[in-house]
Amino acid sequence: MPNLPAAYFDAAIELLRRLRDEEVSPIEEVGAVVGEALRSGGRLFAFGCSHSSLPVQDIVYRAGGLMLVNPVYGPGIAALDTRPTTLGSDIEKLPGYAKALLDNSPLREGDVLIVVSVSGRNAVPIEIAQLAAERGATVIAVTSHEYTDAVESRHPSGKKMKDFAHHVLDNKVQAGDAVLSLPGVPQRFCALSGVTSTALLHALVAAVIADLDSHGETPPVFLAANVDGGAEWNAEHMSRNADRIFYL
Repeated sequence: MPNLPAAYFDAAIELLRRLRDEEVSPIEEVGAVVGEALRSGGRLFAFGCSHSSLPVQDIVYRAGGLMLVNPVYGPGIAALDTRPTTLGSDIEKLPGYAKALLDNSPLREGDVLIVVSVSGRNAVPIEIAQLAAERGATVIAVTSHEYTDAVESRHPSGKKMKDFAHHVLDNKVQAGDAVLSLPGVPQRFCALSGVTSTALLHALVAAVIADLDSHGETPPVFLAANVDGGAEWNAEHMSRNADRIFYL
């Protein structure tokens, strides 16, 4: 019997090494784009459906995180608390829903929107990228080139999410996402996109913080609320940046 826990860690380490070797330059480029937008009065937003919302949530309102990351949550697809859970998968395929989300969000021309979708094939992430770009926002797609190139679009346009993005960060997972296998199990199992998408977003936050610092702007970063003085620090700096924070 193979050591599957070790095999999963090995697969994750291999993909993280690929991200380090192949994506650092694009991440730094995108970090500079986001930094310039923030210095010019733009705001930063991020969106993902169901499991693709989890990497977004991991960079929002957390210790060590940039205070300026604003999540865009879609009811029914913001997490896995919709019942039945399968309803979320159907909502993600609905044309028109993305317009309602953006129409009820503060996103405007000059802002930046990160959109996470591993396959990039469903209507909501496709349309939210398309509409945000049409409204003058800079769109950053986090996806898998291999996965999205292996599947058909579920949108009437035939396009994928990355087709409407100004910049694409590749999380490197294979089509289907899962990485482990056993002779007695008919399908591969244990996905990796959560690991790699989350790592990409944290690396992007690091690049944005570095860019702001290099231009003489002190980036507002959360201090852990569970260390002494953390709550007070966070309250002060969230107040200073209230015009750029929309999740409070």
